Amino acid sequence: MDDKLTITRIKLLDIPIDILTPEDFEERIESLTKDGGKHQIVLLDLMGLLKARGHNEFGKCVRQASLVVPVSNLIIKGAHFMKKPEPRRYMPFEFIIRLLGVLEKHGQSVYFIGSRISEIQKAAKNLRDSFPGLQLVGRCAGYYRKDEERDIILAVKKASPTLLLAGRGLPGKDRWILTHEKDFNPGLYLYSGDCFDIFAGKKRKPSCSSWEKGIEWMPDLLRHPWLIYRIFPILYYDILLLFNKIRKE
Repeated sequence: MDDKLTITRIKLLDIPIDILTPEDFEERIESLTKDGGKHQIVLLDLMGLLKARGHNEFGKCVRQASLVVPVSNLIIKGAHFMKKPEPRRYMPFEFIIRLLGVLEKHGQSVYFIGSRISEIQKAAKNLRDSFPGLQLVGRCAGYYRKDEERDIILAVKKASPTLLLAGRGLPGKDRWILTHEKDFNPGLYLYSGDCFDIFAGKKRKPSCSSWEKGIEWMPDLLRHPWLIYRIFPILYYDILLLFNKIRKE
């Protein structure tokens, strides 16, 4: 492995986004696991990009992340509109599966935290069946009491996983990792809200065809029509892109 592997990083509306190709995926992950550092991976959607533009903890989380991977088709279109190198878009579920496959190949470990007890137990069982060579060094449900957090953080630190995979039920979501990173040992940290629900079979992942077309959000909209309000952040995003393009030209 080339320890000097570099990943192209662009900025879209002043937010960092990495261009991680499938060909570089394994080498990049392996380099992060071997350099002795603490590395947060952020799966960035459009709402996250807009939120990160503010002076807030989530913006700090994204800017300090070692790997920012776009999961929204609108981010790819925005990069194209701004005439920047286009990053590779990953489906969160497939990104995590690929990541776990790399860790299994190199005999590394993972710790699960988040979701309800029943979901995380099912997810752990299913992932053990799928990745028998991956070491599951611990799991903990989310939605815990505040007075339990200290013991949970200590348990994660003692387990010292290569990857801390976090899901729903953590205060602050992605920011929970940033808040407690100082208490953890070196490794990778990734938050994905739906990951354990999908691994447990409670929620379906988007179909490949809908994902490729960028309409994976349609089923949620049909079930919950009030989500139409999301058109306003999209319009705001379009205006920001246009303003920035005019200003730079």
